[in-house]
Amino acid sequence: MLSYTEHTAARRLVRSTLEWLNRLKGVDVLLFFVVMLLKQLWFNRLVHVPNMDMDGFDTVVAIGTLALVTFWTFWLPARGRIIALIVLDILLSFIMYADLIYYRYFQDFISVPVLLQANQVDSLGESIGTLIHAKDFLLAIDWLLIIPFAVYVIFKGRSDLRRDTHEFGYSSKRPTIWRKIVIRVTVSAAIFAIGMTMSIGNVNEAKKTWALGLFDGNWWNVSLYNVTGIVGFHGYDVYRYAKLHWIDSEQASAEETAEALVWTQARGDNRQSLESDPTFGEYKGSNVIMVQMEAFQNFMIGKSIGGQEITPNLNKLVKESAYFSQFYHQTAQGRTSDADFLSNCSLQPMMSGSVFIQYANHQYNCMPDTLKNNGYTTAAFHAYEGGFWNRNTMYANIGYDTFYSKKNYQIDEPVGWSLGDTSFFRQSSDIIAQQQQPFYSFLITLSSHYPFTMPDSEKKLNVGDLDGTLMGDYLQAIHYVDASLGIFIDRLKAEGLWDNTIVAMYGDHDNSIRDWSLFEKFLGQPLSDLQREMILKQVPFIVHLPDGKYAGTHTNVGGQLDVTPTILHLLGISTADMTLLGQPLITSQPQSKLVVQRNGAFTDGTVYYMPSGDAVAENGKCWNIAANALGDVGKCLGAVEDARSELSMSDQIVQHDLIASFRAAAVEASADGGEAIAANTNGAGK
Repeated sequence: MLSYTEHTAARRLVRSTLEWLNRLKGVDVLLFFVVMLLKQLWFNRLVHVPNMDMDGFDTVVAIGTLALVTFWTFWLPARGRIIALIVLDILLSFIMYADLIYYRYFQDFISVPVLLQANQVDSLGESIGTLIHAKDFLLAIDWLLIIPFAVYVIFKGRSDLRRDTHEFGYSSKRPTIWRKIVIRVTVSAAIFAIGMTMSIGNVNEAKKTWALGLFDGNWWNVSLYNVTGIVGFHGYDVYRYAKLHWIDSEQASAEETAEALVWTQARGDNRQSLESDPTFGEYKGSNVIMVQMEAFQNFMIGKSIGGQEITPNLNKLVKESAYFSQFYHQTAQGRTSDADFLSNCSLQPMMSGSVFIQYANHQYNCMPDTLKNNGYTTAAFHAYEGGFWNRNTMYANIGYDTFYSKKNYQIDEPVGWSLGDTSFFRQSSDIIAQQQQPFYSFLITLSSHYPFTMPDSEKKLNVGDLDGTLMGDYLQAIHYVDASLGIFIDRLKAEGLWDNTIVAMYGDHDNSIRDWSLFEKFLGQPLSDLQREMILKQVPFIVHLPDGKYAGTHTNVGGQLDVTPTILHLLGISTADMTLLGQPLITSQPQSKLVVQRNGAFTDGTVYYMPSGDAVAENGKCWNIAANALGDVGKCLGAVEDARSELSMSDQIVQHDLIASFRAAAVEASADGGEAIAANTNGAGK
């Protein structure tokens, strides 16, 4: 307890401080700016993201965002402004500290979808103690002064309020009141305008230059932070979420929901008709390992250079497995995350952005969740930051028990972006071998990521004239990944898993090389527009079954949408009632189908339709695949509407979270049916 003398002295100190701040108009805001800017600099140092240290641009943006956060405080009298700034200091410091702890575990920052999915934060669990460092508390060191000061101002300074009303702007003289109002509004408007220019103005300029496309892709929150700063990031995150889910979002009408349900049920009925096929459930209870291969394109299979096979291990595996030679990736801007979503959830990606970022909290019928509900242990493996493409949030939502990200691996073999695939497979195999069976393990490789920077020790091919080119580097990277896959397969055999596991592999997307002269030099021939499109869009899809059955080249057309239906069909898990767009590819009789690209292109395996830029179907091109020649566009027009319907229906399902609506309707119908049965039973018993 303070003595009377101490209490009086403290009271005088607070009062004199208030008077001093009031005389020096706005110095309290200036102090706030200095303190919060120092905290952001310290936060940046603590997270220490490579190549993202705060520079002059970042400092200007940070000051601008602070101006946007504080401009409204000038509307308040001095006492109110001081209290508001103290609250803002505490709030922003707490947000930065929470981001720091979250980043150390997930390599990402907290966003609205993370907050809506509380188990992301809960998963920190007992690890949180190891994530706290003593130097972190410098983010809150000023609290030792400002919190007691705020408490005193609020609870002990009330008696001063009436005496200070004239001094702080509440004079009964009307001209004085209006003059102060005009001054405050003018000052706050000026601060707001300066803040807009320094923050949003600079960010918009960056979006046109070095950050071009970053805000469209939204692939990693940390990349956005590099442009906006930590305060700006959270402002943008709230805006992004509000725009997607409130401002631009329109609820699907009852008619649209019913139409989408009927459309998806027709797909389910088609899959259900195939449940009488002998392949359905032929490998019931098998483990499943699926490998998504980075930038692995189909034209690599079976090719050689300088007398060496580029993919010797996959060439061997192709002969022992079901290999689909007309299999297409269907990705859009989301690239790797799109491939993941397509292959595990069997829905089309967004035209712009990524489902993983925009709709990570919506409901889906994805393979990990389905297998988990059928007694499988589910795990995802990817030796990169867990926050990249918002995987931490998305993977928890779609049913993975565990996600092993970069923090779970020892980076003992750095290659390209992260851990080399050889070590990645070795360390992943150590975990897989210990998993409870049956299990589903999904692995994403990384070493063949653009721009294909391999250590000299791993450049094992003689690429001749392609040496030093992107294509030459790509071939070296693919050869390395193939060798890593060979070691992985040998490990599965040694662990006794090869004979009771379905092993599926597919490429995620193209290699991003756009210099067609490099392709033509490698392939030794000029390429037509169709051949270029096929090279860009075709990726290998290989399914090795425990007994090696159905081995050989399958020419029936397929796409990434068909991966989950194919695996679940072989396991004997019905997908008749699931909202999936694909269909099984391994059946006793090949099924005809349409593979639809996000831009409206499509193929049935005999023709390939390329849409025109004006969206007029008749202006598109219809290629005859066998003849490698343009044909009559009329032969493709009949399927244009089917392709557009698939894209439209998928968009409605994803954007409006219709699977949640379908499930709610099913539960309601089941409850109504139960009541009807009960009523009939009661009636019969009377």
